[in-house]
Amino acid sequence: MAIGKIENCCLKIEYLTDTLRIVGITPFNGSNILADLSDFAPISTPYGDFEFKGGHRLWHSPESMPRTYVPDSNELIIQKNERSVVLETPFEPITGIRKRIEIEIDPIEPRAVITHSLINDTIWPVELAPWTITQFRPGGIVIMPMPLGDAASLLPNRQLCFWPYAKINDSRLVLGDDYCFFKGEPINQPFKMGYFNPHGWLGYYLNGLLFTKKFGAISNLQYPDMNCNAEVYGIDKFVELESLAPMTILQPSGIVTHQEIWEVSEGLEKLPTTVRSKIVSLQDEK
Repeated sequence: MAIGKIENCCLKIEYLTDTLRIVGITPFNGSNILADLSDFAPISTPYGDFEFKGGHRLWHSPESMPRTYVPDSNELIIQKNERSVVLETPFEPITGIRKRIEIEIDPIEPRAVITHSLINDTIWPVELAPWTITQFRPGGIVIMPMPLGDAASLLPNRQLCFWPYAKINDSRLVLGDDYCFFKGEPINQPFKMGYFNPHGWLGYYLNGLLFTKKFGAISNLQYPDMNCNAEVYGIDKFVELESLAPMTILQPSGIVTHQEIWEVSEGLEKLPTTVRSKIVSLQDEK
């Protein structure tokens, strides 16, 4: 398994050269915060085994078996310069969708812009949405900012979506008015929740490091999964932060992109005081 990297003075991002995965986010003087699932059991499909491998990947929504799980272990087309690298899959004859991830690292800050692209190589329109999934090591706390609104309004402004296997009373989920939290505890019970996040960011706090991913939030467009642009999944071996772009009809030879901004910082100083206090109390409960 060959691994490439792009780095600056304070952040290293590693990627596979034979599968479209980012497998390392490592602050200098720190350790990789992404999950390693190289020993995770693959999923069998009519087209072969899909291997998770861990880290960050690009899919297209809505999820469907076996289309979503078409094996993606192939030699990538890679273009690299000092501050960026483009990773692109070959034409995929089963789905006709080509995937591309560009990583552009900041010259001096622990920050990177990740641009995800889907290209339609078929001869017919395809309805889909870019969907990005980042798998982290367990043990941290997910931070989910909630929609805010006028408390005197007569109309609803918040909708939480739960997957069929998720328990609403899951002890790892902590609901709040301004923020919700999910504790990445090693519990072998899958959980998934999504919602429309107008703030356009999710966070994960692990071992003194705060990771945030920022993404789009366009309220007048339709997103997948009952209008979710942000989703969280958890099980014993990893925690996922997921973001989605709006649904689109991608024409032949068309391309759609979805961008995330990743930042890593030490401590919780970038968060409001009430959120910092809540995270500290949740850690004390462990």
